[in-house]
Amino acid sequence: MMTLVLCVDRSNEIGRKTGIRTPVSGWEAVHSLVTDVGLADPEDSSVNCLLEALRIARDLRDDREEAVVAVASGAGESLVGADLSFAAQLDDLVERHDPDAVVVVIDSAQDERVVPIVESRLPVAAVDRVVVRQARDIESTYYLLKQFLADEELRSTVLVPLGVGLLLVPLLLLRFSPTVALAGVAALLGAALLYKGLAITERLAHLPERAREALYSGQVSVVTYVVAAGLALVGVSLGALAISDRPDGGSALVRAMLFAYSSVPWLALAALTASTGRLIDELIRAEGTRRPYLNLPFGVVALGLVVRGFSGYILEREHALRHLVLFDYVVAPAHRLALFVVTGIVVSVVGVKVAASMSDETLEEAAEQ
Repeated sequence: MMTLVLCVDRSNEIGRKTGIRTPVSGWEAVHSLVTDVGLADPEDSSVNCLLEALRIARDLRDDREEAVVAVASGAGESLVGADLSFAAQLDDLVERHDPDAVVVVIDSAQDERVVPIVESRLPVAAVDRVVVRQARDIESTYYLLKQFLADEELRSTVLVPLGVGLLLVPLLLLRFSPTVALAGVAALLGAALLYKGLAITERLAHLPERAREALYSGQVSVVTYVVAAGLALVGVSLGALAISDRPDGGSALVRAMLFAYSSVPWLALAALTASTGRLIDELIRAEGTRRPYLNLPFGVVALGLVVRGFSGYILEREHALRHLVLFDYVVAPAHRLALFVVTGIVVSVVGVKVAASMSDETLEEAAEQ
């Protein structure tokens, strides 16, 4: 069994510092490459990665297993170009040595991203990540900070929001109290980190393309989404007006329940409109309708009924809402709550039943999903 011990250099640090073109294979060639890389930059972790690859190959040979050590890098201007170059070098090594498995040796999380490329061509027997042990002193801390500042992505993610926040602190202190100023800066830093961490930039970059495709394809949901946004805006406005129209203000709980009671019907109608448009799109398609889209409108109505029932119950108990009157009969708050909750459950069960029947599933299968 032939095992390829592969040292990965995705950033092509070895090629740039030594001028040697990869792939490089063979014990003598890699052994000589260690000296060249070490002389070019003794602090480079690639030296340890190459030595680890040589050690693994030696141990495999000591166990009487056939092994060959090699180095492949990503020589490209972009990440995609680097991965394409690495894949081509890996194909060259496979064609040259015909290994049965590969042991991948890496020294960073960036190099670890090429492991799926290796797995698409050879069975990966092991992945060995080299961690260089450093002395815990001021000098090693300096070099860690130096490497951190050299990473452009980390600088834009951490240092830029932190710098903006520090600049805003004195400006906010001139107009507001220290508590408000610090709270504002903390909120700004948190929003910036979430914006970067959730990759909102990438999502917004694809949004115009998706909207254009939806418009060109003639989807009904495009119109219903716009209508749903308008209905949601009306619901939020009515909830805010309901709070502002209350003269005595009331407690925070009463205000929250009053907002929910006034806005939930419109918010539920907005969600119902959006889900109906998506359902119509599914019905127009020749592929048929999936069960979740059939059940969604019923779930929205049921949720709206339950939320309105609980908010109305609390408001009646706080004497902020008049009792419900049905056919000249005054409904007690508890009976009103039970009516809304039971109606919501019935609507939900009906939705599950309708969705299961239209998608050729049993009620038990639909409930389990």
